[in-house]
Amino acid sequence: MAELTVNRVLDADLATVFDFITKSEHLLEWWGPEGISLPDRELDFTKTGPWHSVMRRPDGSEMKVSGQVTHVKAPSSVGFTWAWHDETGKRGDESHVTISLRAAAGGGTEFSLHHQELVSEEAAAAHNAGWTSSVRKLEKMAAREEQESV
Repeated sequence: MAELTVNRVLDADLATVFDFITKSEHLLEWWGPEGISLPDRELDFTKTGPWHSVMRRPDGSEMKVSGQVTHVKAPSSVGFTWAWHDETGKRGDESHVTISLRAAAGGGTEFSLHHQELVSEEAAAAHNAGWTSSVRKLEKMAAREEQESV
């Protein structure tokens, strides 16, 4: 099994970042790598239960991923399972994601995404690229929020 971690300091307060990572209207802005649209999704990480999203690439091809929100601890963490679906809709191997937040000493919020139980180092590298791209969008949201609150 393989794993990955993406750490950032985001330019927004803890409560705002927690809203960004849990509430559907905010998840739609940063969920999925840059260039991806979400034509079908149920993304609400404010409570435990099922979630799914279909990510559409610019070329029109689609990838479906789903899981269960396993815990929500406001304002410090959210966890969920993660499994890609094959072309027939069957779920593949399940992995686990935990996003942890804490107030940063110099202001802003320390963000840490830990994705574990991935099937291989190749899968971890691919997910790392996807998460890193998604988190870039989250960083832009946080910076925009910080600018608007000044």
